[in-house]
Amino acid sequence: MAWIYLLVASLMEMVWATALKQSEGFTRLWPTVIGLSVALLSVVILTLSLRELPIGTAYAVFTGLGALGVALVGIFALHESASPTRLLFLALILIGVVGLQIQES
Repeated sequence: MAWIYLLVASLMEMVWATALKQSEGFTRLWPTVIGLSVALLSVVILTLSLRELPIGTAYAVFTGLGALGVALVGIFALHESASPTRLLFLALILIGVVGLQIQES
């Protein structure tokens, strides 16, 4: 169950980071409210995963999947760069996250 909590928390990180981008520096109310609320909720859910997982593994997976997801949202929804170098390093993040999950299993 801890890994499910961690996955949900990571997905929520993608939501809040994207919402904060849309808040335009906290000048737009609803993206700001969504971003801050989901950020708090994602940390609460991360905390649930920490009942069973080591903090180093959990936090690395949380931030790694969140960063990977936000970068993909940027590429696909916000038309940010998808250069081969950027994609290579995003793949390395994914490899690291999978490696941590395999090591903890």
